[in-house]
Amino acid sequence: MAILDAPTDAATDSGSRAERRWWQLSGIPPAYWIVGLILLFMPVVASGFVLSQLLAWSFILGMIALSLMFLAGYGNMVSLVQMTVAGVAAYMVAIFGTSAVDTISLGWPWWVAAPVAILVAVLFGTLSGALAVRTEGIYTIMITLAIAAAMFYLVRQNYSLFNGFSGLNQVSAPVFWGVNWRAAVPFYYLCLVCAALSYLAVIYVKRSPFGLALQGVRDNPRRMAALGFNVTAHRIAAYAFASLIAGVAGVLLVWLNGQVSPGTIAVGPAIDILIIAVVGGLAHPIGPFLGALLYVFLRTFALDVLVSVGLAGERFQLLIGLGFLVVVFFSSDGLLGIWRRLRERSRRDPLTGETDG
Repeated sequence: MAILDAPTDAATDSGSRAERRWWQLSGIPPAYWIVGLILLFMPVVASGFVLSQLLAWSFILGMIALSLMFLAGYGNMVSLVQMTVAGVAAYMVAIFGTSAVDTISLGWPWWVAAPVAILVAVLFGTLSGALAVRTEGIYTIMITLAIAAAMFYLVRQNYSLFNGFSGLNQVSAPVFWGVNWRAAVPFYYLCLVCAALSYLAVIYVKRSPFGLALQGVRDNPRRMAALGFNVTAHRIAAYAFASLIAGVAGVLLVWLNGQVSPGTIAVGPAIDILIIAVVGGLAHPIGPFLGALLYVFLRTFALDVLVSVGLAGERFQLLIGLGFLVVVFFSSDGLLGIWRRLRERSRRDPLTGETDG
């Protein structure tokens, strides 16, 4: 009887696995698909300001923070150079493409300027990673911070290539297929697609042989080296992949703002990206987007809140900092940790205190 029952059990297991694959593609929970549908139809109910200045900006900052989360969460490498990588891509779009400074911009079409800008950003990020991967902990943070600061001063003091303190303005977004992609709705969908692809790419790489090896390097680099893995090469490759995501975000950033200046790659924005990633949560790729959304909303409305209660408008940074401190105080894993606690509490049996399976 056991022999006869075995195929039935195997068929049942196979059917259940197929059913799981049907509704849980790529390991993405159903709630994420619901959020995706809401974002897909957001232009129906949202204004242009919400689409471009809140959501699109959140997607862009979330992508840059996602590149940092990939390095820190899966490679144990906290990099403060990711905003600089995005800034390099933004500058290259303005230099290779068109801007108000005709003496610097080369006037290439966007479909040439944007890929070349991303390639330059990836090379810059990879070289930065090659300098940083041989260190660990605080030393990695200091080296990447030094690279970010050096690039900031180089851009601010160089007028022949970067136009110094003024930067490059009037950088227009592309117009093709009869669509102005800087308009609120098209640009929102462009950022949404790029953010979704970046998220899925990180999920895929995380489960790939390279991603698993990178996580092994994170947990025990000596053992991975003893097994024959090139620890340094894996870490540098991780920087290259993260730089690709940050480079794409940098192109979107300059198209959103229409200009790029040394302030874009200053030390302050580099620290902001780290805060966004930590507040959102480094345990999952969705965390940086949650942190970016919170950051953008606080950055946009904190000034209005302070003015409404009669406080000085210059103190809006204080309100932003307090908001982040509250999140970190209640959860060391940021917004993701708070979400997990709420889910566990909702599933907990009030009588036994045990969590439902």
